Amino acid sequence: MNRVFAPGCAFILYKPKLVEKLHKFLNKNLGVIGILQLCCKNQPKLIAGTEVINVCPGCDKRYRQNYKDISTISLWEILAESNFFSFPDCNGKEMSIIDACPTRSEVRVHKAIRSLLDKMNITLIEPEKTGIKSTCCGDSFCGKISTEKVKMMMTERALEMPVEDVVTYCVSCTKSLFIGGKKPHYMIDLLFREETIPKTIDPDQWHKELDEYIESH
Repeated sequence: MNRVFAPGCAFILYKPKLVEKLHKFLNKNLGVIGILQLCCKNQPKLIAGTEVINVCPGCDKRYRQNYKDISTISLWEILAESNFFSFPDCNGKEMSIIDACPTRSEVRVHKAIRSLLDKMNITLIEPEKTGIKSTCCGDSFCGKISTEKVKMMMTERALEMPVEDVVTYCVSCTKSLFIGGKKPHYMIDLLFREETIPKTIDPDQWHKELDEYIESH
């Protein structure tokens, strides 16, 4: 099977060194896998039968829906079924979770994420709106309504989280929760024992960075 690793624009912008570390890890344990740095919106030319290992929920949706003869699987599903990853022990720490919009209907992703949290000994405190009933963190409204209203939405969604620490698997959700006053933990940071740092959190600036990356890739 031809496989390629697609870290996604947001993850590349967020922590490029961690992208490289993860790519090396996958190559070591799954065989030689290429890396795709072209945005999934820009019609990457993949040979028929390629399986894309995705990290970004948006990539998961686009490779699943928009590309003929291409399959995709999330990193979370691969790690959940793996016997080669050394999971950190978070000592039963309580965390909530926000499920990303593009994979709201993908129960396979929700199950894999929660399996990983269990393997890391994280006590999950689910919010009322979770899984297939999860609602947007507010980021998808950027550019459609005023930035002030976007930030209000982000704060409202963050306040729905029952505990301060919140697991995310979308970089934009991570930034949204920072704005909303919670302490997000990006899944890959959790897996590799790294701190989740905000970097750019202003919605307008963040989307400007994303747009510039997409245009150049």
